[in-house]
This record gives sequence, structure tokens and C-alpha cells, in this order.
Amino acid sequence: MNSASAAGSSGRLSDAYLTPGSTSFADFLGSVAPELLPARRPLPPGSAADLAPHGTTIVAATFPDGVVMAGDRRATMGNVIAQRDIEKVFPADEFSCVGIAGTAGLAVEMVRLFQTELEHYEKLEGSTLSIDGKANRLSALIRNNLALAMQGLAVVPLFAGFDQRARQGRIFSYDVTGGRYEETAFHSVGSGSMFARGSLKKLYRNDFTADECVTATIQALYDAADDDSATGGPDLARRIFPVVHVITAAGQVRMPEDQVAAIADSVVAGRMQRPDGPNAALN
Repeated sequence: MNSASAAGSSGRLSDAYLTPGSTSFADFLGSVAPELLPARRPLPPGSAADLAPHGTTIVAATFPDGVVMAGDRRATMGNVIAQRDIEKVFPADEFSCVGIAGTAGLAVEMVRLFQTELEHYEKLEGSTLSIDGKANRLSALIRNNLALAMQGLAVVPLFAGFDQRARQGRIFSYDVTGGRYEETAFHSVGSGSMFARGSLKKLYRNDFTADECVTATIQALYDAADDDSATGGPDLARRIFPVVHVITAAGQVRMPEDQVAAIADSVVAGRMQRPDGPNAALN
């Protein structure tokens, strides 16, 4: 928030900043400086879908010790590749992450607002939200973007985290109205999601190690890129590989790029022998 919005004519913070109120930063911002909310931006009439880059595809899968989320690196604008190395998976807080699909610029702003929302709550309450509470807060932010979504600027994230009470990884998907749905085992969003989910359906096992789960998500992204032009596969020439986050009881970490590259290289090497990917067991 800029200083002009925060301070009055005297240069001091207004009373709104010193008065106890909602634990929701989005609600606070909506009352103090609503013009800073992404959903309050004015747009010209008609569809704005072709005005901004779109990001796809995000996959997530659970394993006994937590959950993995991975995203490809391509953003498209119509039939043009707008960016080859966009990042679509971000930490939400210490034990959760969020992946973006849809209008890239608005999605990144929504992620930043969501990160601030969780931090704001923790500072006021002295404790973190439960994973269900975090999922509900993200749902509210998506719902506030509905007007822009109706003009073609939709944001449909995927949220995952480690539930410290249940001691397991959990995945939540959303629709453009803010509807929240908990997914079992794995899920994917974005234009390549149908192909990624089909891949994970064949490869997924509930006894994965963390590295095996990461490998399965990269295999799924490869299959999505194989059939969806808006999804980018591993770029061996430019050494651009998916962004992967692993969340366990120890917290959320982004897998180092060299480790992701090694797994992606092995996946590509396997595809040289079997272009359609590894066989799935029949029983």
C-alpha cells in the first residue's frame, strides 16, 4: 500500500490503521483503499481474455509424508507463447503453497494478497489459520474476482498444504465463483489438466516416496505438454524445467532446480525409448 493511501494530510496514519478490526487483510484493504484490490480495476466493455497472458498447467499429488505441487513454465496469449519461464507455484506460508492457472497478472496479484492475508491473520491472532481456514480465505479472494472472471479474466488456483492436525497432505481446487472442493490423492488445473490427470490416474500410488511423487507430477506435466499446446514441457535447450514445491511436516520447500532438472532429464530420456510414457500396472 502506498504512503498516500496510508497517511492523511498530516502525514500520520489514519485511525483505521490503529483501530482493532477484521483479521482479513482483504477486508481491511477494501475499506481503506479499495482501488488497490485487483478485482476493483476498471475494464473496457466486452471480453478481455485476449489482453493478458494466461498460465497453465498445475498438478498436485499427495504421498504418505505430505504433498507435492508442480507447474509448467509456459504462459500464452492467444496462439503466441508470451513467456517461456513464468513461475506458477508460490509458497502461501510455511506449510502451504498455491499454483496459478488463468490470467497470469491477476493470479500473481491474488497470490500476493493471499500471502499477506495469511501473514496478517497470524500477526493479529498470534497463531496460524488451519488449512481449512486458509482454503476458505482463498475461496473468498476468488469470489471477489468474479466480475473480472465474467469478462474473461478468470483466476483458478490450486491450493495444497500439510495439515498439521491430521498429519497429512491435502489438496483443494476451486471454480471461478470461489467454490472450494477438496481433492483426493491428486488433481490438476489449467488447459492441460485433463491430460495431466489422466497420466496421474495411471501412475499414482499411495505409497510414493517424495522423489517418486515429484517424478509422477513431472511425467504428468510432460503428458499435458504432449497434447496441449498451452502447456510447456521440459526445455532442454534453455534448461527450463517445472517449478516443484514439496510440503511435509518439516515445512514447505521449493525443490532445487538442479534436482528438478535431474528428474526431468530422466523422464525425457525414458520418453526417448517410450514416447507415450511408462507402463502402468494392470493390477
